[in-house]
Amino acid sequence: MIGKLKGKLIEIEGNQGLIETTGGVCYQAYLTPSVIGRDRIQDTLEIYTYLQVRDDALVLFGFETKKESDFFKMLLGIAGIGPKTAFTVISFTKIDELISAVKDNNSDFFAKIPGLGKKSALKIMLELSHKLSSEFQLEKMYLSEEDKTVVDALISLGFKGNEAKKILTKIDKKLSIEDKVKQALKKVKV
Repeated sequence: MIGKLKGKLIEIEGNQGLIETTGGVCYQAYLTPSVIGRDRIQDTLEIYTYLQVRDDALVLFGFETKKESDFFKMLLGIAGIGPKTAFTVISFTKIDELISAVKDNNSDFFAKIPGLGKKSALKIMLELSHKLSSEFQLEKMYLSEEDKTVVDALISLGFKGNEAKKILTKIDKKLSIEDKVKQALKKVKV
């Protein structure tokens, strides 16, 4: 599996790019507009990838951030949603807007995505609402190492996991680990 690719973007055609590694191997990959949109010809890219293995081809999809890549894989877990549809959803939306649309049951948001029918949009909304509220917990996935340490410290002090994360969102991110824990304790006493 090709999980990440680093190389020079040497060609763009439509939504596909040709990326040459330092070893001289060129990979053709579908790239999100955020990757292509910066006129990066001859720039070195580092992208997260997903390799689709088909009977007739190997298809590589590239993403600027791990968050995009993880969300793409989550979309693939929905029955009836293939890589092309999942890639289109990621390409035409921002992840935070997508999460908000799912939480707000905003079907109009999905109607703006090209090639996505009403049935698929409703299926995505239903499946993602379950995944976001229970097993996936996107917020947990993207805590920095320092924030994970703070949450673990708060849990060891008797806080519940969700409560510790909620308190952490109200604390200045620039503080040290110790100061974050102190601020969290002060917020509870108030």
